[in-house]
Amino acid sequence: MRTVYLIQSIPYPNQRYVGFTRNLRKRLKKHNKGGSPHTSKYKPWGLVTYISFSSESSATAFEAYLKSGSGRAFARKRLW
Repeated sequence: MRTVYLIQSIPYPNQRYVGFTRNLRKRLKKHNKGGSPHTSKYKPWGLVTYISFSSESSATAFEAYLKSGSGRAFARKRLW
């Protein structure tokens, strides 16, 4: 399975991140250990929601949508 996930910084709730992974637990641990330059300064992170896809192309397309202007609006209204 391929997973698109949304995480939110616990100490800085306005900091949010959308990502894609094949192993959600491992990826969240990496974010919380500072293994990602973009998210390291806002750790720890909590999982808000995730959506799994059977196809990688569907997952990457949805991740790209969530990072677009209309996708961010959708996420704020429906997912956060």
